[in-house]
Amino acid sequence: MHFGLRIALASLSTHKLRTVLAMLGVFLGALALTGVQHVSQAMVRKAEIETEKLGPNLFMARAGSIRFRRSGGVGTSGDVRSFKVADAYAVIQGLPAAVAGAPFTQAPMEVRSGGIKIPSTLVGSTPEYQRVRSLELAQGRFFTAQELHDREMVCVLGSGIAERLFGGPGAAVGREVYFYRARLRVVGVCQPKGADIVGTDQDEQVFVPLSTYMRRMSNVDHITGVYVELAPGADPELARTAAAGILRQRHGLQPGQPDDFSLLTARDTIQLQQQALDLVSVLGLISSSVSFAVGGLGILSIMILLVRARRLEIGVRRAVGARRGDIVAQFLLESGLLSGVGGTLGVGTALALLGAIYALGPFPAVFDPLLIAAVPLGSVVLGLAAGAYPAWQASRYEILDIIRSRG
Repeated sequence: MHFGLRIALASLSTHKLRTVLAMLGVFLGALALTGVQHVSQAMVRKAEIETEKLGPNLFMARAGSIRFRRSGGVGTSGDVRSFKVADAYAVIQGLPAAVAGAPFTQAPMEVRSGGIKIPSTLVGSTPEYQRVRSLELAQGRFFTAQELHDREMVCVLGSGIAERLFGGPGAAVGREVYFYRARLRVVGVCQPKGADIVGTDQDEQVFVPLSTYMRRMSNVDHITGVYVELAPGADPELARTAAAGILRQRHGLQPGQPDDFSLLTARDTIQLQQQALDLVSVLGLISSSVSFAVGGLGILSIMILLVRARRLEIGVRRAVGARRGDIVAQFLLESGLLSGVGGTLGVGTALALLGAIYALGPFPAVFDPLLIAAVPLGSVVLGLAAGAYPAWQASRYEILDIIRSRG
């Protein structure tokens, strides 16, 4: 085996350029397959972590049809003005498993203080929002039920907003911020939370009493939806069915008419994000398959070339006692080595790039040992398959035919 490996290395090094080109396809295939699949798994794991932060008992009813974009975030279509505050409280009161609930509305809006202006998401809700969305405060407090009733101009800042406007949470409480001409007093700052399950950066949000937003800032009569905390062990499907019945009745929808709302549990968002990632995974599989196919053809061509160039060597080995099986094994070793090295280099490069992505990006580090081991092994199998015909062809050469052709 050691002697055969030396012959293989010497043979492949003789045709360096062809060897590199033959390995390139396998290298790119292994790189694409390993990289794309790991990134997809990391994105799904990130969604699972965010779901765990919210807890498994969160239920949401939202105006319009919701869908996740492949680029991140959430999109909404349909009638987004049909959801009213009364609808939210009807859902909260109509679900036997509901422990707490908070109607909410949100809109992108610029916030400023002094000469600093930054984009933010303004969220109007009730004091229960803090509980159902598991918000923890770094400084100050959340707004109260009395402030909600009195439509007070108060707000709670996300940590990112507080940092960029005032340099930190400690300096923000008691200060004032502006939304256009509306002036609000900061009563609290949230702990950092990062992006939520629909891709919204919660650190870039500003929370205000719902009544303040609807009557004193925007003058609207509709909301985005309602968050409901279900009791531990509650069946989310039963909650979904009950909420659908309540909202369809309140919105006057007849049988056969589509819903003008969306009902989601925290777990649903993982499935929706997975659907959005399916196309990425499929494209990754297609590109890696094409690269592997090109690599297999490259290995086939170079092995055919090597067989033809080494007819004399084959004849000499047969003359000194090598069997046909020995010749087949030699060329299969070379093709398997060629493909295996390409696949291993591809996986190694992918892991290095993934390490950089995980270190610099927002994704948790996910490494799939089974995939990491399977790709190089699959590359070796590809090489053996591509080298099978050239190896069989080499074993069929007769010593006398080789001598005559040399003469």
